[in-house]
Amino acid sequence: MEIQSKDVNREPAGWTLQALIDAAMSVTGGCLDCHRHQKLDLPALRDRFGPDAPAMEWDLRPKMKCAVCGGKRITLTYSPDTSPKDLHRESRT
Repeated sequence: MEIQSKDVNREPAGWTLQALIDAAMSVTGGCLDCHRHQKLDLPALRDRFGPDAPAMEWDLRPKMKCAVCGGKRITLTYSPDTSPKDLHRESRT
C-alpha cells in the first residue's frame, strides 16, 4: 500500500504514528479491489511524515492506494501485539 504525502502536518486527534509504534500496534492495509493485504511499515512512515503525523483510519485511508492495482478502496486493520511476554521466563517454585 502506498500513502500520498499531502495534509500530514495537521494537528493530530487520536493515534499518531509514533504512538502506534510505542504501543506495539500493527496496521494492515487491504485492497477491496484485488484483495491484497500488506502490513504497513510504521517506522518508515514515521520517518517520512514525522512522529506526530495523525494515524487514525480516517487520516490514512484517503491517502492510500494499492501498490499492485492502484485501487483506492482500502481497509485498515489495527492490531495490538498479542505475543506472550514471559514465554521463556523460568517459573519460580
